[in-house]
Amino acid sequence: MKLLIVNPNTTASMTEKIADAANRVRNATTDIIAVTSSMGPASIEGYYDEALALPGLLLEVAKGEKAGARAAVIACFDDTGLDAARALAHIPVLGICESALSATAFIAQRFTIVTTMERSRLPLEGLVHRYGMAGRCNVRAADIPVLSLEDPQSNARDRLRNEIAAALREDKSEAIVLGCAGMADLTMDLRREFGIPVIDGVAAAVKQAEGLIALGLSTAKRGAYATPVHKPYLGALTSFAPQDLLAG
Repeated sequence: MKLLIVNPNTTASMTEKIADAANRVRNATTDIIAVTSSMGPASIEGYYDEALALPGLLLEVAKGEKAGARAAVIACFDDTGLDAARALAHIPVLGICESALSATAFIAQRFTIVTTMERSRLPLEGLVHRYGMAGRCNVRAADIPVLSLEDPQSNARDRLRNEIAAALREDKSEAIVLGCAGMADLTMDLRREFGIPVIDGVAAAVKQAEGLIALGLSTAKRGAYATPVHKPYLGALTSFAPQDLLAG
C-alpha cells in the first residue's frame, strides 16, 4: 500500500531525511512516497512561513490521493495545514506533532518537546493545549534555525543536546519529543546518549497511519472535515479551487 509523506517546505535534502526515518519503521507491505512541496518557503519557522506553505502542501496531498495513497503524513512539526488537508482529502491525514504527542503519552507521564526557534515554540504550545497535553508536556526551543540541521558544520546538534539535558534536569521529563522533522535522523543516537525514550513524529505518524489503514478508516466527511464547497477561486489561486484539486 502507498503511504504519502509530504514535506511542506521546499528543501529536498530534508525530504530525504524524512523518507529514511519513515522507511526504517514501515511495514514490508508499505510503500513510502515522500515528496517535497513544489512551492513555498525553504523552511517553516513561524506563522508567516506556515501560511505560505499551504498551497504547495494541499497540491501534493491532492496529487497523492489521486495516485492511490491510502493515507498521508504532513512532515512538519507545526502540523502545517492539517485541518485544511483533512477537509480536502478523503484518506486519513496525520500531523507529526499530534502523532508524536499521542505516542509519547502511552509511555511517559511528563515529557518535553525540544524544537528549533522561539518563534516555533509558541505555536507548539498552542498545539499542546489543542491535543490535550497541557500539564504533561513542556516546550523548549534550542535556538537553532531549521536549515542549520542540514549543515554538519553548524553547532545545531550540540545546542539540541544541551537543551535536552536541561529538559531532563529542569522539567523532570521522562521522555523527549523531537520538535522538527529535520531532527528525525538523530533519534537513535539521542536515545543511546541519554538513556530515555526519544520520539520522532515521522516514525510515530507512519505507524499510526498504517494502523488506520488496517482498520479501514477514512476521514469523516461531515462537520468540520466536510469536503470544501465548490466555488471560484481568483488570481494566483485559480487552480486551487476545490473542484479543480479534487478532479481526476
